[in-house]
Amino acid sequence: MFKKFFLVQFILLLLLKSASAEKIDKINISGNERISNDTIIIFSEINLEEDLNSEKINVILKNLYNTNFFDDIKIDFKNNILNIFVAESPIIQSVKILGIKANKLKDPIFEELKLKKNNSFNEYLAKKDKDLVLNILKSNGFYFANVKLDKIENQNNTVSLIYNIDLGKRAKIKKIKFIGDKKYKNRKLFRIIASEEDKFWKFVSRKKLLDQNRIQLDVRLLENYYKNKGFYNVKVESSFAEFLDDGMFNLTYNINAGEKFFFNNLKLKIPTDYNRNNFSKIDSLFENLKNKPYSYNAIEKILEEVEYIALQDEYDSINALIEENIIGKNKLDFIVLIDEIQKLFVERINIVGNNITREDVIRNNLILDEGDTFNKILHKKSINNLKALGFFKSVSTEIKNGSDKNNKIINIEVEEKPTGEISAGAGTGTSGTMIGFSVKENNFIGRGIQFATNLELTDESIRGKFSVSNPNFRGSDQSIFANIQSSEVDRLNTYGYKTTKTGFSLGSRFEYFEDVFLSPSISTYYESLKTDGSASSIIQKQKGSYFDSDINYLFDYDKRNQKFQTTNGFRSRFSQSIPIVSDSYGLINGYEFNYYEEIMDEMIGTLTFYAKSVNSITGGDVRISERLYMPSRKLKGFQSGKVGPVDSNDYVGGNYVSSLNLAATLPNVMPNWQTADFSVFFDAGNVWGVDYSSSVDDSNKIRSAAGVSLDWHTAVGPLSFSFANAITKASTDKTESFRFNLGTTF
Repeated sequence: MFKKFFLVQFILLLLLKSASAEKIDKINISGNERISNDTIIIFSEINLEEDLNSEKINVILKNLYNTNFFDDIKIDFKNNILNIFVAESPIIQSVKILGIKANKLKDPIFEELKLKKNNSFNEYLAKKDKDLVLNILKSNGFYFANVKLDKIENQNNTVSLIYNIDLGKRAKIKKIKFIGDKKYKNRKLFRIIASEEDKFWKFVSRKKLLDQNRIQLDVRLLENYYKNKGFYNVKVESSFAEFLDDGMFNLTYNINAGEKFFFNNLKLKIPTDYNRNNFSKIDSLFENLKNKPYSYNAIEKILEEVEYIALQDEYDSINALIEENIIGKNKLDFIVLIDEIQKLFVERINIVGNNITREDVIRNNLILDEGDTFNKILHKKSINNLKALGFFKSVSTEIKNGSDKNNKIINIEVEEKPTGEISAGAGTGTSGTMIGFSVKENNFIGRGIQFATNLELTDESIRGKFSVSNPNFRGSDQSIFANIQSSEVDRLNTYGYKTTKTGFSLGSRFEYFEDVFLSPSISTYYESLKTDGSASSIIQKQKGSYFDSDINYLFDYDKRNQKFQTTNGFRSRFSQSIPIVSDSYGLINGYEFNYYEEIMDEMIGTLTFYAKSVNSITGGDVRISERLYMPSRKLKGFQSGKVGPVDSNDYVGGNYVSSLNLAATLPNVMPNWQTADFSVFFDAGNVWGVDYSSSVDDSNKIRSAAGVSLDWHTAVGPLSFSFANAITKASTDKTESFRFNLGTTF
């Protein structure tokens, strides 16, 4: 089709090169059967008020070919009469897929096909669809699949398309290897990549399947991780799959980390007539970065500040360039050049390829809108916003000239991808056993809404939750969420009571100040508390039903250098739950502070402070299900739930809980053990306060323990050991010198 198009263009140029522009007096259209003359004229965008020349005839040809309705088009213009001859493309009568029985595999293929039933057939799009089907099959592990497309020509200028598919055997990953100058242990790298090794119990996960797109994602994740750690010139030089005799694959990543680089001189250059004070934050960032390890996240922070400045009216036509210069062996000079460019405007934004995602969802994530001043920085940020959604396999953009020299047209093309997730996992350890299952859809009916269902079972509880959230409500950058949940905690055998709690919550989350996030919400729950004869007298008195409605909020000040495997920075969180209508009116306050520091290369020190309290604002007693227990991860060396006040041999929890944790990784202990990491720790904590009885010891005593822990990436899943020795304790506390936890996914 495209060869014909260019041939016709060439002939027209020869015939009409010397012709003068003339008005169209009449239009004759022939060859069309299904498509009306008026429709063809509309698609061609013929303007009878303008003179017709060779350039405009080319535009008419292009417009008609772009409809994909025609196999051939001829245009002749003589004596002010425009003659258009078209040969219509056949209509697709049916599309069939043979060789696949499972609808869960067949349905996504039908959704992604460009040529569907009742569409016009196009040879070029048919080839693209065939490649698309093959890529979908490969992404589902059918690496050896074969696809044959048969076109059956019917009467009345229609065709039937039949995809004959031989799936072959699924390609699974037997082993993942990391080789080369990789600097880090395999355990750490396994946690970064998305692919995982196949095990017989992994019946849910698709990450065990060999998928070229996922391998490319792994490479990007590895490169970004190394760049954030200072390895500016890192190269994942090759990633290759080795086919084994048993039909499985070994996946190998060859990593060359290179030298670790440090920021040297960072300079900002702006036009002389700009106010330097408006760029003071960038200068401040530069001062803080000097002599620190290179970090991709730090560069992103600088660019975000430039983007913020570009949003101001007086700087809406600036552009920024970054010059990077290597100094010596491992130093980097950075120069950020701010320049003012010609003021241009966004005439139109065209979005194509979004067969599922609604256009308003895409536009809500664009910083630029039609009529705005065009800005390259904000345009790039808009495209990055779309990529970050996770809805699209690819996002591409093109900037074209508009109707005049001061206008620009932005074309954006997206390629959809499946956005649903199913996951299952299990864990066991000295604290008990857990099984979990979840189903999640990240782009429900194309509206950008997230739906999730979670189910979790432990030795003494079952919890279910259904949640829905919109991460960018009406383009406001605010997340709104709602959830319905139900839980049952059965402690009849241990403490003589069982509680069932059901309710819902509504809330929002947004950035209140820079790096400060506020999350207000309201929750309403109904709780039923049952007891038996083994329960203490105070617990038996609390038997009954309760209704609670609370206002909650969370302040989250996050200054970590990265959310995953943090090495520097801090995070400070304060939360409060205020009762509105309640039978016990329990006021809950909570605070947690986390600090991270890289003491030396790969030796990460952490400090955590945690505190929480619950008291009735009416002076009453807090019911047993609201009392506080020390989280087991915050006080190693003691049995979970067996610390704090004791009433009739029952550990009843306290009104207050606090802890202090110090830890440091030990990178030089057994450095050749690639799948394990060691660390040392010191934990101190306290659980105290009994509001319902003055005769019960409130157990106000500092507990502490120190020890060493091992995190091991095993064939089954992550396994953690801790060996701890209690230093101080109360007489009623139960210690635990050894603890382990093992987790896996299915």
